[in-house]
Amino acid sequence: MVLPSDAFFTVSLLSPMMDAFPKEFCRRTRCDSTASRPQFTNSPTMIVMVGLPARGKTYISKKLTRYLNWIGVPTQVFNLGQYRREAVKSYKNYEFFRPDNEEAMKIRRACASNALKDIANYFTKEQGQVAVFDATNTTRERRGVIISFAKEKGYKVFFIESICDDPEIIEANIMEVKVSSPDYENRDKEEALDDFLKRIECYKTTYVSLDEENDRHLSYIKIFNVGSRYLVNHVQDHIQSRIVYYLMNIHVTPRSIYLTRHGESELNLLGRIGGDSGLSSQGKKYASTLSEFIRNQAIKDLKVWTSHMKRTIQTAEALGVAYEQWKALNEIDAGVCEEMTYEEIQENYPEEFAMRDQDKYRYRYPKGESYEDLVHRLEPVIMELERQENVLVICHQAVMRCLLAYFLDKSADELPYLKCPLHTVLRLTPVAYGCKIEPFYLNIKAVNTHREKPANVDVTRRPEEALWTVPEHF
Repeated sequence: MVLPSDAFFTVSLLSPMMDAFPKEFCRRTRCDSTASRPQFTNSPTMIVMVGLPARGKTYISKKLTRYLNWIGVPTQVFNLGQYRREAVKSYKNYEFFRPDNEEAMKIRRACASNALKDIANYFTKEQGQVAVFDATNTTRERRGVIISFAKEKGYKVFFIESICDDPEIIEANIMEVKVSSPDYENRDKEEALDDFLKRIECYKTTYVSLDEENDRHLSYIKIFNVGSRYLVNHVQDHIQSRIVYYLMNIHVTPRSIYLTRHGESELNLLGRIGGDSGLSSQGKKYASTLSEFIRNQAIKDLKVWTSHMKRTIQTAEALGVAYEQWKALNEIDAGVCEEMTYEEIQENYPEEFAMRDQDKYRYRYPKGESYEDLVHRLEPVIMELERQENVLVICHQAVMRCLLAYFLDKSADELPYLKCPLHTVLRLTPVAYGCKIEPFYLNIKAVNTHREKPANVDVTRRPEEALWTVPEHF
């Protein structure tokens, strides 16, 4: 049974010159015009966290940074705790955070100043677009310093305040990530918990929340009790609206995401890319074995997603459960190279083959897509995955690489070479500041479709150099 999806997302990013490919095609020697890096901000943006300790600020900072980098917005976290640990090598106890500890306050102000200087360097020297200042920033004085700094430099500021008054959530957060921090190395957990709770009390004495009236001119989102309620104020631009949308979709409910490719296809056997062929005999065996594997996992309320292509649908049909088709999950469009072998691409379009090896992430197939295009096509899928609980995604090699790169925080250079073998299930379980990955090889033989980057990527290379890393096929 197939359930219709309302989340189709298509991309058409063809330049006029591609329509004339290949005969009127201008000779290119470098991959420098096939795709461009998106510029989402017209001025650098500072994301400023606000909130008491153990309210999930670092979790939000890391997750948001991972998302922004994945969609192509260069972003970096600046965690004030790390600056403090570098300045004070040995943490003794909560008294360091008392507001009347003048010596400690001097150190903390200096650390904040150093972090702001590093943010400025990140924007000017490393072409960063967004910096996340991960600190408590609980006083109006500290936030005033940040606003003045940003105004002087010409940066936009967006505050994210995390408010939580549920003692169970707070204690769970402390026990999961805080007692194992460098501050409490070789310390008893109960002792660490007690000290951290006293540290929170030190902050409470001077904590001033963002105020709807006094701070109405500021741009911010307030998140209450891990997303049970939100308050959004004065969103300035596109990047801030995307940040708000993302933050309103994530949750912390324990769950697992299962990623797998379709069973081996007839075109996989022949070493041909793309196309819409059905499963091979081994692919059908995998579909059956996958069904047994999923049943044995006994996953609560599992949803199954496929692309619109035969090989994923045939794999899902063997499960005997309802599944949802997403056009956005279709394999990368190889354009004029669809259903060709790598040997045929090298023979017919050697320059294109070389340019793809030069920058596989940004290279766009003539009349087709790039990995960069595919990431943007898959953004609605990521948003919906963040909203859901347990999901099995049956997809394709390039698609699986893009999804995996998001969850594992892989760079654009790493993404196109992530290994996603056939007949393997990857279970992804979100944890405190990242994602745990568990591979399950289901012991059904299949061809290898992974091609590593060759040593020589120049357009003048010999054919054998271009084909050195092509996997064997019939």
